[in-house]
Amino acid sequence: MPRWGLLLAPWVVLGLCLVPRLMRPDWGPRADAEFTPPRDLRIDSTLEYARYGDRVLHLDLYRPAKVSRALLPTVIVMRGGGFQHGDNKGFAFIAAALAQAGFAAVCIQYRTTAVARFPAPIHDAKAAVRWIRANAATYRLDPDAIGAIGGSAGGYLATFLATTGGLAEFEGNGGNPGESSRIGAAVAMATAADFVDLQPYPREVPAVLEAFIGAPIERMEAERRAASPISYVTAASAPLLLIHSDTDPSVPYAQARLLQQRYAAVGADADLFTVNGGPHDPWNYTRWFADVMTRSAAFLKARLDPNRRTGSTPTR
Repeated sequence: MPRWGLLLAPWVVLGLCLVPRLMRPDWGPRADAEFTPPRDLRIDSTLEYARYGDRVLHLDLYRPAKVSRALLPTVIVMRGGGFQHGDNKGFAFIAAALAQAGFAAVCIQYRTTAVARFPAPIHDAKAAVRWIRANAATYRLDPDAIGAIGGSAGGYLATFLATTGGLAEFEGNGGNPGESSRIGAAVAMATAADFVDLQPYPREVPAVLEAFIGAPIERMEAERRAASPISYVTAASAPLLLIHSDTDPSVPYAQARLLQQRYAAVGADADLFTVNGGPHDPWNYTRWFADVMTRSAAFLKARLDPNRRTGSTPTR
């Protein structure tokens, strides 16, 4: 990728964030504004979960304060940000809501395009799954009930976790190689599904993808296909809840429909909840947040319920 492209990409992403804010309707108060962790939670902050040479990635673990003998179903939480932001704090309000609903929630840091390209953040997400299994006994986590949730870029990562179980090329070498990285369910909010056809996307998206995948993006069909979650959907894909606004200005609503249809075609389990007339990120606003979290928690509880399991140990 040309040097000017690397310099331009962050400003394009900034534009994607700022322009809609200047032009959009008033969506009301933000759910993430001045977030303060509730006192009824136990929070273990800045735990190392992956290491690549000198680069260390951290996570924050949120759990209900009340100690129970039962192992906790655990959900990996991944923020959005066009792969330019990948900290473990931006979705703290979502992790806290899940912990209050009875889950352990793991907010992860993942590598951004400033330091690595595709499939690096997928390697990170899978390393987080393996960390959960390796440390399940320490934190009383259920190694057989692991899910994921993410929004926008984080939703894309959640979808990749759901669709690539058992594919060695996405494992990476972040740590705990003896553990499985399969998950039992995922919630993907505003996720992209297919990058082969770029026509439906806003004109700013190719620059974002060049930073994430490579350039010139229009000549990289094989690479775009490899970076498309829809390419990996099989009957073995984990159950998926898609949450998407039908007026999303950044990731077309048709992407959610396309992914749901592919799931249906192979006999896999995918639900779609449509946010009517909402922004790209409805989970960030109080008018939608409670409903989104209630639906997400209910879906994850149902799909991770031990009564639904076969009893077999997850395998890579």
